[in-house]
Amino acid sequence: IYIYIYIYIPLCHWSLIKSLLDAVDLTLDENTAHRNLILTNDNKTVTMGKEKKTYPDHPERFYYWKQVLCTRGLTGRCYWEVEWKGKVYIAVTYRGIRRKGESDNSILGKNEKSWSLLCSDESHSALHNNISTAVHGVPSHRVGVYLDSDAGTLSFFNIISDKVIHLHTFKTTFSEPVYPAFRVRTEPFNSSLTLCYIYHDRQNETRGLMRQRLASR
Repeated sequence: IYIYIYIYIPLCHWSLIKSLLDAVDLTLDENTAHRNLILTNDNKTVTMGKEKKTYPDHPERFYYWKQVLCTRGLTGRCYWEVEWKGKVYIAVTYRGIRRKGESDNSILGKNEKSWSLLCSDESHSALHNNISTAVHGVPSHRVGVYLDSDAGTLSFFNIISDKVIHLHTFKTTFSEPVYPAFRVRTEPFNSSLTLCYIYHDRQNETRGLMRQRLASR
């Protein structure tokens, strides 16, 4: 006797499940952080500070723009999520982005080396090579990022409860590993961004949904 059990997964959730299989654990690189940026939570959170930190000089540190890279360069399929408040840029960049000077060549999304999503309560916009594209969508303070470097795509999603809403996809040819990177704007001064631990959060959400379904029977 064979018993077959079929599990139905809605198509709208399959992309999320697939992306979770490619989830990566990221850490902010203190050696790249501008001195006004405060790194906490085991270098998972970056916050704009009014006073400069005493970070030592380093050739990879951003000296003018309030930006920071992650320690890990990514290739292939990778997924991560961030929570933000205030006004931030969520980006990826080649390692060779300029670190010194006030020119746009150092700003995430304003050169050929980086791709960025600007997030604020007022609006979202996608930026690459100093070209800005308005992004329309329901505001959310949690954003998912999915990189498929072999396919040449970088996608951003709003994460709202159990919904995943596509915001924007860059299509390009990645010639080298890219580093997740972030810019925190000076105003408002409470702007911050946190790298999320996806597995823990998703497991708790799944357990909660299961409890709700069992309780309704």
